[in-house]
Amino acid sequence: MANAAPTTSGIEPLDTTLSPSALVATAPTKIARVLAYLLDPDQSLMRFEASRLVGDTALNSTISKLANDYGLLFERTPELAQNSWGAPTPVVRYRLPSAQHQRARNVLQMLFSRRSKARH
Repeated sequence: MANAAPTTSGIEPLDTTLSPSALVATAPTKIARVLAYLLDPDQSLMRFEASRLVGDTALNSTISKLANDYGLLFERTPELAQNSWGAPTPVVRYRLPSAQHQRARNVLQMLFSRRSKARH
């Protein structure tokens, strides 16, 4: 990221001054966009919102990858949402608890640094 100074490891630290929406806008991958979006403590996502807000059409798979591959824990709340035909459909709303934010920032740092390495 442009405002971040390189560390001794050569990996740019994640610019913590960026808002979650700025992180979403600059995220290098779908998984990074979802994670950046959920780092905002006021935000949560369910499958119908994810497509529109972060470009994810398979939110359950993205959350599974974040949980299984990166060890993140999510709050999962079942709810009913209106589908395209107006009928109620069971969905799961995902939220990243504040206790997971530091781990999530570390994962996001890694995802952003992969993009930075790919450019060089």
